[in-house]
Amino acid sequence: MNLVEILSPENIIFGARFNDKKQLLHELASRAAAALGLDESSVLDALWDREKLGSTGLGKGFALPHAAIEGLDRFFGIFMRLKRPIDFEAIDNQPIDLVFLLLIPAKAGGERVAVLASICRQLRDQDFAARLRKGTSSVALSHLLLEPQHS
Repeated sequence: MNLVEILSPENIIFGARFNDKKQLLHELASRAAAALGLDESSVLDALWDREKLGSTGLGKGFALPHAAIEGLDRFFGIFMRLKRPIDFEAIDNQPIDLVFLLLIPAKAGGERVAVLASICRQLRDQDFAARLRKGTSSVALSHLLLEPQHS
């Protein structure tokens, strides 16, 4: 699945500022709920339930918070490049500054793993991550994320 199928330019945020993981997840849940017409607390609860299984901070400054959502009919993403890194309890104990929220239809089945793996592979690529970190605006990040050769 290409990122362009999951992510739209209005859901690519440059220079967001958060004090901690809790504040970041709350903002992601709020934005996703508003965009999808979902209950914000349900989205936030699903994200926290997933985090309780183990941090979605995957190392090298990247986090992939995700959750299955009942009633969702498509994969949905939000990408944020943070103004400054925050602690996310990542597996390498390093702070994160690149975040990709993925909401997954509860009935996605095996496609869930393929989409998660694809996003992870792309955003953990250190050359690509370096280009994302050098981007100077949401528009620049959109071009990087949504160009066909990177999706």
